[in-house]
Amino acid sequence: MNTLDLSSRDPLDLPLSLLEVGIAGRLELITDHAKCNGSSVPLSTIPNGLPPYDVDLSYEVIQKYLADPEWLSIHHFDRCQRSWPRVKNLDSLYHMEITAPHMELSVERNAATGELRGINETSVDHTSLSAQNSLSLRRPPGPLSQSVRGSSSNFPFWPGGMDEPTLEQIKHIGDEEEVLDFDNDLLTVPPGWKHGMNFKQSDVLRPSGTLTLTSLLGSLEDFTFGDSSDDEDTVENHSGAGKEKSKTEGLQRSNSLEELGLETKSPPVLAPLFPEVEVPKEHWAVPLDSNSPVADFYKQIPDLAFKHPFELDTFQKKAIQCLEAGSSVFIAAHTSAGKTVVAEYAIALSLKHMTRAIYTSPIKALSNQKFRDFKITFGDVGLITGDVQLYTGASCLIMTTEILRSMLYNGSDVIRDLEWVIFDEVHYINDAERGVVWEEVLIMLPDHVNIILLSATVPNTVEFADWIGRIKKKNIYVISTTRRPVPLEHYLYTGNSQKTQNQFFLLVDASGGFQTKGYYAAVEAKKERSSKYSQTFGAKHPHGVGPGHDKGTWLSLVQSLKMREALPVVVFTFSRTRCEQNATALSTVDLCTTAEKSEVQTYYTKCLSRLRGGDRQLPQILHMLDLLKRGIGIHHSGILPILKEVVEMLFSKGLVKILFATETFAMGVNMPARTVVFDSIRKHDGSNFRDLTPGEYIQMAGRAGRRGLDNTGMVIILCKADVPEMSDLHKMMLGKPTQLQSQFRLTYSMILNLLRVEALRVEDMMKRSFAESRTQRDSKAHEQRIKLLTQQMADMGDIECSGDLADLRDYFVTVQELIHTRENVQKRVVESINGMKCLSVGRIIIISTEYHPWVPGVILQVSSDASNRVYTTLVLCEKKREIGVTHLETREKEGKKAPVPEDLLMGKVFRPEGPCDYKLLKLRSSDINIVTGKTLRIHADKILDDITRSQMPRYRNDPPGPAVSSVTQELSRLSDLPPGSLSSLCPVNDLQLKDLELVEAVSRGKKLEGALQSFTCPNSPRFNTQYILLEQRSQVLNELERLRFLTSDQSLSLLPEYQQRVNVLRTLQYIDDGGAVQLKGRVACEVSSHELLVTELVLDGALSPLAPEEIAALLSCLVFQHKTQCEPRLTDILKQGVKKVRELAERLALIQRECGLRESVEDFVAQYKFGLTEVVYEWARGMPFSEIMTLTDIQEGLIVRCVQRLDEACRDVRS
Repeated sequence: MNTLDLSSRDPLDLPLSLLEVGIAGRLELITDHAKCNGSSVPLSTIPNGLPPYDVDLSYEVIQKYLADPEWLSIHHFDRCQRSWPRVKNLDSLYHMEITAPHMELSVERNAATGELRGINETSVDHTSLSAQNSLSLRRPPGPLSQSVRGSSSNFPFWPGGMDEPTLEQIKHIGDEEEVLDFDNDLLTVPPGWKHGMNFKQSDVLRPSGTLTLTSLLGSLEDFTFGDSSDDEDTVENHSGAGKEKSKTEGLQRSNSLEELGLETKSPPVLAPLFPEVEVPKEHWAVPLDSNSPVADFYKQIPDLAFKHPFELDTFQKKAIQCLEAGSSVFIAAHTSAGKTVVAEYAIALSLKHMTRAIYTSPIKALSNQKFRDFKITFGDVGLITGDVQLYTGASCLIMTTEILRSMLYNGSDVIRDLEWVIFDEVHYINDAERGVVWEEVLIMLPDHVNIILLSATVPNTVEFADWIGRIKKKNIYVISTTRRPVPLEHYLYTGNSQKTQNQFFLLVDASGGFQTKGYYAAVEAKKERSSKYSQTFGAKHPHGVGPGHDKGTWLSLVQSLKMREALPVVVFTFSRTRCEQNATALSTVDLCTTAEKSEVQTYYTKCLSRLRGGDRQLPQILHMLDLLKRGIGIHHSGILPILKEVVEMLFSKGLVKILFATETFAMGVNMPARTVVFDSIRKHDGSNFRDLTPGEYIQMAGRAGRRGLDNTGMVIILCKADVPEMSDLHKMMLGKPTQLQSQFRLTYSMILNLLRVEALRVEDMMKRSFAESRTQRDSKAHEQRIKLLTQQMADMGDIECSGDLADLRDYFVTVQELIHTRENVQKRVVESINGMKCLSVGRIIIISTEYHPWVPGVILQVSSDASNRVYTTLVLCEKKREIGVTHLETREKEGKKAPVPEDLLMGKVFRPEGPCDYKLLKLRSSDINIVTGKTLRIHADKILDDITRSQMPRYRNDPPGPAVSSVTQELSRLSDLPPGSLSSLCPVNDLQLKDLELVEAVSRGKKLEGALQSFTCPNSPRFNTQYILLEQRSQVLNELERLRFLTSDQSLSLLPEYQQRVNVLRTLQYIDDGGAVQLKGRVACEVSSHELLVTELVLDGALSPLAPEEIAALLSCLVFQHKTQCEPRLTDILKQGVKKVRELAERLALIQRECGLRESVEDFVAQYKFGLTEVVYEWARGMPFSEIMTLTDIQEGLIVRCVQRLDEACRDVRS
């Protein structure tokens, strides 16, 4: 048996060891058999154990680095300093950059004779200016490669009309970055505090409670009393002559205790609270009478810059006079009225003055046509579009408005020499998508550029011209004419066969008179044929609508027009498919002679010779040739661009007799016809079907009538089904055209282009937009009123809110909040269904009048206008007496009375002191104080008849009728009820309105009513005067706040959206916290559309690993906007690319939503359509166009248009 050794042992003898686990500050205790064997190797989980360490690291640091500085690495320069051998380029010494000259030569001449007196050398300032740091026209021109389109790194030229800051102003702003307004910007109450410091001497506060005689007399201790006898006063006045007047005033004797009190200070006589400021109105639009003849036109302008082969119209002569004077003009005239004459003369003037002119149009087709026309007329004409640049150095440049906007933002040097900018089809500013471009260009044009605006007739030409004149600070002469060179006659056509082919019914004659007789005749003709059709074939198609009927209609119409010699004709159809169907319906019609067929064939073959052999066999090309040889043409966006040009040229030569076209053909393209036909007067505008607006109808109908060839133009509306309503036709044909309306909106491109220029602000761009014209028009008057009201505030002085008026301000705030809360509750009640039901005839209501705050009345009549409902109400009043003073007149003499709690809380209703009378009032919902729960059974019609009868002179002195007397007696009985017994309808309990905001408002109103009883200020004798002063001061302050808001940036309607978009750019790091444009932002400035998505794709490297054809295929989603039924077959790489684009678009949409923008994620992602991805991919790989057409159901013209726009997008990505 072994014995246990229980003797005490040293702790070091225990078989335990420390295990180093390699973590700082952590050890583990383990049993160690090796220690028992005498091993001294430390245990560790690290293979080689812990690294060695110094005993005292701080000692080593002190010794090496502080005591011996040679250990510092700064002395080891041999390992830090590097040098690279210079590459010597001696040729660089032979060239030197040319510096800007600091001196220039100026010629001194005799002002009277022009004789040369001498040449002086003057110094030149601003020699350091460049396109990268200055907006001045004095900066030197940039590189020749950037002279036309400019560069995104350039500053734009200073916009005309904006006050350019001087050097002194810039220095002043730099010295005082934050300018304080010591009158308005300094706070008197710290944020979060209820009140600030009060440095006035504190008055003795009277104890709260009821006003007593003791307290009243105590408040008079500071006053001295005079004599109490009027006689003694008189004696003293006589005997005290020549002596010093007593310093004390006598206390007047009072017969009642109520009149005894503090001597109140009458309120100062103030000017009207809101004085009308007479600021001379600025009229920048100058209308000219287009009907008054121009006397001695050729004597005033003997040397015309351009001579036309015909006599000019009056409006053309007046416009030319303005151009010769260097003024801007706005021409509003009908289609084909001759507006182009003004544009031609401006181009001729620029050639004469050796300057430049730019002609802008909304669509590329119009630009191409004007390029052809002006090239023939002037020769020195160039064309700049997204994909074509021809003769860019010409004096006259034709371009789209988007190109001009890009040139302005990029500081193109063409702007220096620019004298005229011609805006054609200005009414296109109403376009929701592209209308903003017109406003941007008009705002950014420099001051030296004159403007010519050509538009169809619009009702607000003067308003639009006044806006342009205001932002440019120059007069705009407005010349409007409603005269047509060729009058129009409008017909309804109901024929559909050879028997009915002559059923033309005149609806509007050449003088503009609407012929109702013709309308009813068309209706009868349609009914008669419908009844015969129903008797023969039944009622399946009572109106004969169908493909067969359409064919019969077109055949009969064409035959009739041919017999009437009313060809050529343009048929406007609002669907590309319908254009094709209508042309196919005339497959048996041939309108060309043999010679014309030959000419068409020759011209067609010549124009298409540029195409490849396989492309000439496209189905659309072969089909179009067959149609054209028979005198029929088609013109819409689905037609190949080259075919559209061929059709236009053949139509202008008279070889196309019938042209089926969509609405875009009427947009400025000068192709007049003898007749215009409307296939329908309803169109789909992208969201729903609607009738044509007067402006749209007039624009298209204006293509009828050829000047110099036709006496009248013929406009025909086809009535395939029912005849349209007369009111719709009258409104469309003779109604006012759509007004010019602002479509200004913010884009990321606009924001970034302006943020990169410190001197220009986006807020200034928004202020100068047409949308803000009415607000900014009154800005000067607002500023004048602010000055007057500020002075009026200073004249008012301080309000006495001490002593017994210590809680006056709190009382005033409570009263105003109670009134505002009641108005909101009343508005919500009236707008609710239950509220409208209760406010019916017979309901007793309580209103506040000038003679009593609680006057009962009964509703007699309610108007039917839900948006502006009026309640005809009979209310009680005092009967006027010829002798004596009525209670109302007494109140008027006393002046305005401040509201006391009894006036605000429901008390005893009004009871006349004398004979009772009534008034008939027209009330709004805001005039009603309380809707009671009581109603009267009355005969409202009899009451109104009695009142109407009593107002006749014959019955004026008769007593009220029985119906009126009964109602007034019932209302008088309410006065006998105890206070508070007339209950009001509770919106929550009685009307069952459970809206959370309304419930809170009702609860808040009750709390405010309860708080009124705790105030003591209404007991003060000074209460009425000081409350009215406080109310006046509050009204002035509110008006000042409103005016300052209107004149500040905060009043801009688009400011919240601007701040949201800035937050998006800041989140994506396009700009920094200070608003400076970063690298991503500068890249986005190079992109013309979809800036964010394209920039993210480029900088994220999503396009880098892709082949060129794959990049083009993916970017097609930026330009393709049509629907397709064919699902594209994509490669795996393209599928991944599509997924990447959609994910990126979704991320951008989510960021926009987080920053507050309203556009949904689904809508943002859905705008990128990949229906042409496969088509573009195969096109980029070189597949013939004829084979590409087998991959999709999209028409040929749409594909070519998409590829052309894609070319612009690819250029943006490449740059």
